Amino acid sequence: MGQIMGSYGARSVDLYMDDKPTFEPHAGFIQERKQREMIAREEDLISARIPPERRDYCAHKLLDYQVCRYKNMPMLYKCAHEKHDYLNCEHQDYLLRMKEFERERRLRVREQRLVGAA
Repeated sequence: MGQIMGSYGARSVDLYMDDKPTFEPHAGFIQERKQREMIAREEDLISARIPPERRDYCAHKLLDYQVCRYKNMPMLYKCAHEKHDYLNCEHQDYLLRMKEFERERRLRVREQRLVGAA
């Protein structure tokens, strides 16, 4: 059983944090949604010793930050911009994942309501 995330409503539709989307990604949208893709290459992440749990869609920003830290080692304040970019990317990724989770929950509730009405 996966971890529970979200509200009580998520539990009522049997939705857990690690669940894969069950609905068409373009359902309810007028235009085509762009597929997210990794910018950083796996070889670069391995060579930079980025741990697997940090290899997400913001890994390219983390690589930039790590390179800056390496180049400016005692004066890490010079990497404030790269750190801010990375943390901002992580925040935006979190918001997007929460929106997708909520979309999945609402579509499951809608599906239950339509099945119950039929």
